[in-house]
Order: sequence, then structure tokens, then C-alpha cells
Amino acid sequence: MEKTKFVPGKKIDKTKIIGLEKGKIPPQALDLEVAVLAAMMIDKKGIDDVIDILHPEAFYDKRHQEIYAAIYALFQNSEPTDLLTVSNQLKKDGKLELVGGDFYLIGLTQKVASSAHIEYHARIILQKYIQRKLISISSEIIETAYDETVDVFDLLDLAEGRLFEVTQGNLKKGSEDAGNLVKQALKKIQDISNKEGMSGLATGFTKLDALTSGWQPSDLIIIAARPGMGKTAFVISMAKNMAIDFNHAVALFSLEMSSVQLITRMISSETGLTSEKLRKGNLEPHEWEQLNVKVKRLSDAPIYIDDTPSLSIFDLRAKARRLVSQHNVRILIIDYLQLMTAGGAGGNREQEISTISRNLKALAKELNVPVIALSQLSRAVETRGGSKRPLLSDLRESGAIEQDADIVSFIFRPEYYGITEWDDDDHSPCEGQGEFIVAKHRNGGLENIRLKFTGHLARFSDLEEGFSSEFQSKMNAVSPEQFISPKDAFGIEDSDDGGDVPF
Repeated sequence: MEKTKFVPGKKIDKTKIIGLEKGKIPPQALDLEVAVLAAMMIDKKGIDDVIDILHPEAFYDKRHQEIYAAIYALFQNSEPTDLLTVSNQLKKDGKLELVGGDFYLIGLTQKVASSAHIEYHARIILQKYIQRKLISISSEIIETAYDETVDVFDLLDLAEGRLFEVTQGNLKKGSEDAGNLVKQALKKIQDISNKEGMSGLATGFTKLDALTSGWQPSDLIIIAARPGMGKTAFVISMAKNMAIDFNHAVALFSLEMSSVQLITRMISSETGLTSEKLRKGNLEPHEWEQLNVKVKRLSDAPIYIDDTPSLSIFDLRAKARRLVSQHNVRILIIDYLQLMTAGGAGGNREQEISTISRNLKALAKELNVPVIALSQLSRAVETRGGSKRPLLSDLRESGAIEQDADIVSFIFRPEYYGITEWDDDDHSPCEGQGEFIVAKHRNGGLENIRLKFTGHLARFSDLEEGFSSEFQSKMNAVSPEQFISPKDAFGIEDSDDGGDVPF
């Protein structure tokens, strides 16, 4: 590169100076930082406009970081913000001399006359901060890429994860003191109190939603059962409820069934036509009409299905980040955990499952969405005498699943084992029913919730109160042409007073 010669009286072209030619000075907007801080000290409206946009690290000048932190502390404590209060807060924090004393603060307030355009200025400051973060992240990735000992897939995960933090505005921060965390918790409680409905994502199962208040963000939920119990049927029913009835975007990663098979089961559940009929295409004219009308709701539902076989935890993280970013997905469902791989992690299968479980919990926290993972149970359930109801000790291959999960639940259908009555006090019939057992609930109570199971549609739904199992089983056993009334089914005589039969 040709050196720039100094000639007296000649104007220097700064673009020729080493360092400026390739933009080596970090992106910054010091004049706008001054304007924003000054506007916040002379006009309260200015604080309201930018307090949710900026954070102290967004400012390039260290002095400006400390001044903004003082303004933010005053705002958090609902105290007035002006030249005197900011100066007093900086004194209290021992930072007044660091920022240049009262003289510098006075100079700031003389720079602007109002808070006009403050939000626009704040967004430019934030853009400059993001540019600096991208430069820092890129440098870190470049340096790591030269390290031959680093696995290339770990490097890809690092790169995607750090960039995702920027796009989601979740740039990693340090520890927070208890005071700030208490304020955040109180605000969340207040928001929940003012919010109609539940705090989490509704599943469409009334008793389950009442117990959990919906699936909560950042929770890892394990739903385990033996093969044939209806794990997939349950999450398909739930996903359909969440997407169609509540318009929550759902991502379903199916490692066992193809995406077409899954959507066919959803169509069966939604339309009331059996999977066998849909698979063979043997539909009557009225059933074709029923199919075309009822499938419309499902086709418009925000459901995203990925049927990549042997999905690794690395691939899952990458796909999940994109789905959350591009489609605002609110919940992730994995069917099922034991079919995943740890992407080259060493150790035995139990250690691999532990790695997958730990990473699923980390993913739930990173994306701030509930993650539901289906899991197989060991054969101990089959060999155990007496009750076949599953226990936490039956979780297959790893105790880490129980440790990492916020909720561990089981699906149990007694009729699968030829059992015809529930093992409760009244020994009520259990045909056409299943039990959703919440065996571990980190933030709530435990309960066994009974649900209706419609076998030929592979569908779970609420078990209607007052709707007896005996009547339900008789209704499930007949076709519409053979429909019998409750009176005929149970031999109930008309009541003397002419009142309705209580069904």
C-alpha cells in the first residue's frame, strides 16, 4: 500500500490513512448518544420512548454507558429524571467522576432543546451496537475456525447460536442482582394477573390446562409411555388443538413416522373419518364432502412438520432456531427422544441420552418456548405384577431425563392390558379412556387426569363430566345408523314427572 505523504497546507484524505481505509474503527454514533442522553434528562417523554430499546452496553462511550445506567435505575425506581437526580444517582454509585463530573452532564443538556426524533436516534445507536457485536462474534468464529481441535459441527452450532442471539435481541448478559430480578418477577406476576386466561400455552385439555396453567415457556416436558399407549396420538391431538383452536404455531419433529402419515392422522382426527378409510380412499360421496369441508381448518393451521430420520441434537437446534425466528413457533414437539442422536458425542447410549436431554432443556431456555419430548418406557412395566401404571423409575435408558425435565408425565390405558375397570374406589369402567399421569411437576401439583380415547380415530379429548364410561363405550361401539338413545342403552324408564333423563 502506498504511504500517504504529509505536505504542509495540503488537506489530508482521511480515507488513505491506515485503519480508516477498511473501517477498522468500530461502528459508533457518539453525537447521537449525546443527543439521546440529553433528551432523556430534559424530557420525561424521551425516557418512555427509548427505555425499552436501549440498554447500557448499546452505548459506545463508557461514560455514556454509566449515565444511561443511572437514568435507567431512576426510571426503575419511579423517581424523577433530570440533571440533578442523574448527578445524585451517579454520586451514589461512585461513578460521577468517571463520567466527567457535573461539568460533563451540564454540557450534555446544552446540546439539545427537546426529545424530538429520540426514538429514531436510539434505533441508530442500537444498530451500531449490533454491528459491533457482529464484528466481535465474527472475530471469535474466525479465531475458533483456525483451531484444528474444534469439531466443525460444534463450530457451526456456535456460529448459528451467536447469530441467533443477535437476531432475537437476546445477547448474552452477565449476572443480575436480586433487586432487578425481583422487579422482573413482580412485573411478570402482575402481567399474568391482568391477563385473561392462563399464563402458558393452552393444550385444549381442560383439566391439564387447569393443573399447569398451560405449557410454560422454557419448560422441558417429557411424555412417556410403552408402545401402543398413544403417545403420538396424544401430541397430534394436542398440536391440532393448539394450532386450530388457539392459533399457536407448532413445530413437530417426527423421527418415527413420515410427515404425510402424521398429517393423515390429523385429518382423520379432525374429520372423524378413520385412517383406514383415508389410506384406502374408500369414501362415500357424503364423506368426500365431509373431508373437503373439515380439512380446511387444518390446512390453514400453523403446523410445521419435519420428518428427518435420526435427527441429531445439533440439527434440531439449528432447525428450531429458524422456525422460531421465521414462523414465530411457540412450542416444539419431538417424537421421540430415543430416536435422536447426540451428533458424535462419545460414551454409551445412556450418556448419549443424557446429552440429548440436557441439550433439549438448554434449547427450551434459549428459545424461551416449551419443548415436549416423547420417550419410551422400559419393559419393567410389562413384567411388573399388579398395577401396570408407569413409575418414574420406568423411564428408559437415563435418570437424567427425570432430572432435566420440568414436567414428567405418562400415558396409561388400562384396556391395553385387558383391564376393564379403573383401580379406584368405585371400580368404574375404563373402556375408551386413558390417563395422563403428571408424575413430576417442578412448579406445580401432581394429578392423574382421565381423558377420552377414540381408538379408530387415534384421538384424545376431554372426558365429559357426568358422561359415564359405560355409556361412552356403548356409543363408541355403534355406527350412526345403529344409534341408540340413553334410555334404550340403559333400560331407563321415562320419569314420572316428565323431566329429562340426566345425561
